[in-house]
Amino acid sequence: MQSISGIIYLILGACLLPYVFTMIAKKAAGFTAKDHQNPREALAKAEGLASRANAVQQNSFESLPLFIAAVLMAEYMVMPQRLIMTFGIAYLVCRIIYGICYLKNWAALRTIIWLLSMLCPVTMLLLIIKLTS
Repeated sequence: MQSISGIIYLILGACLLPYVFTMIAKKAAGFTAKDHQNPREALAKAEGLASRANAVQQNSFESLPLFIAAVLMAEYMVMPQRLIMTFGIAYLVCRIIYGICYLKNWAALRTIIWLLSMLCPVTMLLLIIKLTS
């Protein structure tokens, strides 16, 4: 049986990453105690860096189900640990770079990095299909 601790760290890292961008959004928006009563409404009104950080956290949450499903399926189907870790780390690194690109407002590079990040779980699922055929 493969070591699962690396897989747990991958999933934990991917799950915590959106919250990093949430904290950036709240700090950039200058959140007050009143804003914490309805943070979604306050962030929806944010502009500039705060708005972009909020968009990163939303997109990060949106990509999580595909990533988690791919990692868990890869582990379940006993894909080589090296491949799972390679694609998982690549996903996390791309998501961090994606977030930086979003914060810096580098739209073209952000789109390329987004595509690379999404190719990681998609490739894992395609490899699983190949393994099971």
